[in-house]
Amino acid sequence: MNSLKKNSPLAERLRPATLDEVIGQQHLLGSGKPLRVAFESGQPHSMILWGPPGVGKTTLARLMADAFESEFIALSAVLSGVKDIREAVERAQILQANSQRRTILFVDEVHRFNKSQQDAFLPHVESGLFTFIGATTENPSFEVNGALLSRASVYVLKSLTDADLEMMVDRACQRELAGLQFAVDAKASLIASADGDGRKLLNNLDISARAATAKGMSKVDSILLAECLGDALRHFDKGGDAFYDQISALHKSVRGSNPDAALYWLVRMLDGGADPRYLTRRLVRMASEDIGLADPRALRITLDAAETYERLGSPEGELALAEAVIYLACAAKSNAVYIAYNTVRAFIAKDKSRTVPEHLRNAPTKLMKELGYGKLYRYAHDEPDAYAAGETYLPEGLEGQRWYRPVPRGLEIKIADKLAHLRKLDADSPKG
Repeated sequence: MNSLKKNSPLAERLRPATLDEVIGQQHLLGSGKPLRVAFESGQPHSMILWGPPGVGKTTLARLMADAFESEFIALSAVLSGVKDIREAVERAQILQANSQRRTILFVDEVHRFNKSQQDAFLPHVESGLFTFIGATTENPSFEVNGALLSRASVYVLKSLTDADLEMMVDRACQRELAGLQFAVDAKASLIASADGDGRKLLNNLDISARAATAKGMSKVDSILLAECLGDALRHFDKGGDAFYDQISALHKSVRGSNPDAALYWLVRMLDGGADPRYLTRRLVRMASEDIGLADPRALRITLDAAETYERLGSPEGELALAEAVIYLACAAKSNAVYIAYNTVRAFIAKDKSRTVPEHLRNAPTKLMKELGYGKLYRYAHDEPDAYAAGETYLPEGLEGQRWYRPVPRGLEIKIADKLAHLRKLDADSPKG
């Protein structure tokens, strides 16, 4: 091994040289699977590799270049600009003219390029000057131009499993770390610290190996691991799909009345560094959307939890959020308010502008009173049971509309009974 490679990061020294050495992504690389077929086809095509950090996107792009004996040009959207794109195009043109050699242009973090920068690739992808491979941690549906996306296949890469990461540790110890060993609990902690990110695993492994060498140890235990890694936080993508996937899981666990799952996702997000204030806003939304009037206390308890967090901060205030999450999960569920609101909103967006009925209009002046504003209005408190049976409150043509439909759960059972009673009074009244 040359000294340059020996001094390079462990992740680089262990980068797979063949497709069969790639760990993980068997849903794409197994026999007959899409990327395996693409490699074996003999004809490269443009693609977007979408997945979390450290799962092999760059490695697959490099292997694609090797498989098709192509020149590999790499750009980082974080560091590159229009000048770098122009130089890459010129280099590909020279290679095509001089050697007929194919070029694979790999753009890491392609979502960081703006629309005009992404558009710069289009004519060259269409002309076949190069095969475009973009790597992104963000959903390409939102972050990659539609025109570029339509010319590329999208392959979704997954976080590495614990079994994948364990295989990676064993390979590293055998090939690069002179048989370094790990205690069972230390190995499990090392794998957990990576949270599915192979690059992070190998970086942490490299740090551990150097610490063991410095202390003359051939086996890493949990004490040494804690000393050299400290409180390494698990990976948490605060702005990407991992974030929104976990929020979705939290919301659906509450809606599904599973307090254990709801608490798990709450703590998982807090542990990963999610802003508790953001989580409280989402909990307030859940109280209104999925519980509503089936249990009005849910909204109040959630707002109290938000206020408690503001007073106490972390970590004390997080217990109040846990209390709210468990209450929301256990509460009676109703989306009747949510459905009614959205239905009326959609109706009004399409409907004409209807006038307010005269008996409901305000009449602060003599002229307005002479015009009949408010003349036939019936003051509910002067009526039996404080209810003006048969009175109408909607614009003309909308009488009898029923957008709010209580569900047979929680307090809405009583609300439904009350509304049924009032409607019977309407039907029995002379106006009804």
